[in-house]
Amino acid sequence: MSYDLILRGGRVIDPSQKLDAMTDIAFAGGKVARIGAGLKADGGCEARELAGAIVAPGLIDLHTHVYWGGTSLGIDAEDFCRRSGVTTAIDTGSAGPGNFAGFRKHVIERSQVRILAFLHVSFAGIYAFSSRVMVGESEEIRLMAPIDAVEVADANRDVIVGIKVRVGARASGRSGTVPLDIALQVAEQTGLPLMAHIDDPPPTYEEVIARLRPGDVLTHAFRPYPNAPVTAQGTVKQAVIEARRRGVLFDIGHGKGSFAFKTARAMLANGFVPDTISSDVHKLCINGPAFDQVTTMSKFLCLGVPLADVIAASTVNAAFALKRPELGSLKPGSVGDATILSVKEGRFDYVDVVGEHLEGDRRIVSEGVVIAGRWWHPNH
Repeated sequence: MSYDLILRGGRVIDPSQKLDAMTDIAFAGGKVARIGAGLKADGGCEARELAGAIVAPGLIDLHTHVYWGGTSLGIDAEDFCRRSGVTTAIDTGSAGPGNFAGFRKHVIERSQVRILAFLHVSFAGIYAFSSRVMVGESEEIRLMAPIDAVEVADANRDVIVGIKVRVGARASGRSGTVPLDIALQVAEQTGLPLMAHIDDPPPTYEEVIARLRPGDVLTHAFRPYPNAPVTAQGTVKQAVIEARRRGVLFDIGHGKGSFAFKTARAMLANGFVPDTISSDVHKLCINGPAFDQVTTMSKFLCLGVPLADVIAASTVNAAFALKRPELGSLKPGSVGDATILSVKEGRFDYVDVVGEHLEGDRRIVSEGVVIAGRWWHPNH
């Protein structure tokens, strides 16, 4: 068989196959073709020696905002993905049914990086999110657009993977859980999962997760107080344990205000590892405290989560949440995306959203990206 690209001699870590081995991996026709030692390249095949590097499935960032130019919080997906090793960026609610067509035409369809979306139930998505203007789109009930959201989701099934809603004092104000209840109706009608944002109360963390169904995603799951998932005594709230038991998924969604080391230490000490690690990258956090996906992953590595589990939370687990099993894996026949990583040792400063600093001894760095079976280097 002739291949388009062979990555040789790297440490292949693919949690979807429970694989951790020094081996080669070949790509052909935009897909993973074969894994094995000593793969041979013919004349038309590009071969790269990756001894000392880690080859992982293409990273999936389950929470980003990449409607650049269409919303004030959007960042450039390709630039971000080059630097962060992300091959699939999931935009979570930047666009609603009223402006999704522009997002699709001007950003998604032009992007070399795969962009999938959770469609906001609010008509214009997150439309007023900047350093000067901050209006919670879910506070205005007149903007809730369930009929339009169902129509747009049905017309864009190839790229819309779920429904998004934001609730909390900043996002929904005095509307409480009403936007969440409307969004759940849309998710039910379309058969799609819901991703719920939570910030300060009201509503409470418990009120939100009580409404979520198996397969729905709570993002900002490791928030600081108030609305943290842990008690003052450092135990996981019973409602959180019960929600996981029934199949609710817990996503990090670091962002500007939604991840605290104190919460993470308590959750991990109780054996509660997040299902997915995501950056929630947007205009107001790309220069800190979130920065990017590999920085968010590095924080969990430095908090003691094993490397394979950190990679799983950014690959196979995210693919499961999206119901896209062809992503997040290096099994032959899977989408031909891969991320080349290295783990640097040294002294690295990490900061959370409340200003706590953590000195870590390791840092995950993106060294290169393969998209659709072709080398797509961060510096090109």
